[in-house]
Amino acid sequence: MEKIKVGAVSYLNTKPLLYGIKRSEHLLQQIELIEDYPSKIAQMLLDNEIDVGLVPVAIIPKMKEHYFISDYCIGTESEVASVCLFSEVPIEKITTILLDYQSRTSVNLIKILLKQHWKINVHLEDAQQDFREQIKGTTAAVVIGDRALEQRKISPYVYDLGLAWKAMTGLPFMFAAWIANKPLDKKFIDAFNKANAYGVHHIDEVVEEQNFKNYDLKKYYTENISYERNHKKMEAMQQFISYLT
Repeated sequence: MEKIKVGAVSYLNTKPLLYGIKRSEHLLQQIELIEDYPSKIAQMLLDNEIDVGLVPVAIIPKMKEHYFISDYCIGTESEVASVCLFSEVPIEKITTILLDYQSRTSVNLIKILLKQHWKINVHLEDAQQDFREQIKGTTAAVVIGDRALEQRKISPYVYDLGLAWKAMTGLPFMFAAWIANKPLDKKFIDAFNKANAYGVHHIDEVVEEQNFKNYDLKKYYTENISYERNHKKMEAMQQFISYLT
């Protein structure tokens, strides 16, 4: 049987979702697991190089067809901690914002927030690798993932994009979801969903496996990241996509 190619993000925030998958012999026999950063996994799904991916929801309008295959996602009810605008100066003094090359949803989200929430006009620039070194003076940057958790200890001004979205809309936010580009077998979907749930319900064990000292991972997994793909997050996603189209 040909294996189902599954693309997952290699950040800390996905560890609970992958915890159960990597412990399910039944699932591992059916899948080929590929881990990379979000925009890379997104492009692989769009190019049909994988069958399902934990991908930024910003790519949904670009897909010919899409299927949510899990009740779990990468979301937040308010402060996400790992998707932020970092600066040395207050937001009203920022002149340039570097956009994290590893993200799609977050880049689109900052554009929406600048226009609709903060109502400021700044120069936006696509960032290259090692761009965090350029966060100086009036040049700020959107940083996501594990590097954002590190950057929180460096930059004096931190603007959390999940928190800003909540302030603007009153809604939670969904950054990424498990999305397939074709219909998949129901038995596989059920097993995949159960594996996701297993990790989400074993957070202490997930935390023990990680060697990360820059942020409290128990807090991150239980207070910042919200894993359930519920009605409110889907409503937020539809509102987010409406801004993009």
